[in-house]
Amino acid sequence: MLRGPLESGRVAISRAARQAEFPARFQLIAAMNPCPCGYLGHFSGKCRCTPDQVARYRGKISGPLMDRIDIHLEVPAVPQEDLLSQAAGEATDAVRGRVAAAHRVQIERQGKSNSSLATREIERWCRPETAAEGLLRRAIVRLNLSARAYHRVLKLARTIADLARSEAIALTHVAEAIQYRKLDRAH
Repeated sequence: MLRGPLESGRVAISRAARQAEFPARFQLIAAMNPCPCGYLGHFSGKCRCTPDQVARYRGKISGPLMDRIDIHLEVPAVPQEDLLSQAAGEATDAVRGRVAAAHRVQIERQGKSNSSLATREIERWCRPETAAEGLLRRAIVRLNLSARAYHRVLKLARTIADLARSEAIALTHVAEAIQYRKLDRAH
């Protein structure tokens, strides 16, 4: 039921003889365990799930829904000693500034954010360099990416390039965007 609103930004409610349509632009953030027991890949080695059980568990999320999720990340468990130590990281204000600058570039370049680009606009604004295009072609075959997933990778690569203040979508930008399709590789 999420596929339509994710794609169109609208939701239609039909009851008896009445129908209403509402705006539904939202950002979907979801989480799931890596396997039924939740310990696949855990440093403790507790998981006893079979590959078939893991595949069935992950198969509960439909391919068309997964195609509409731009970033798939695996977040491993953090060892207790790492949780208790202070990690040096980038300040929130610095990240906020970089994101705001990238968003301004997108608005100036194409009049909207990269996430809102239609297929023809993706072809115009998200054209990768030759080497990056070759990597993307290999990823399409190896990961069996759908057309929708392909376009999402391109939009994400464009955003990564914008965050790096790069006019061109380079090999490194496409490689990073492909890495964010973790669950495409798991199927």
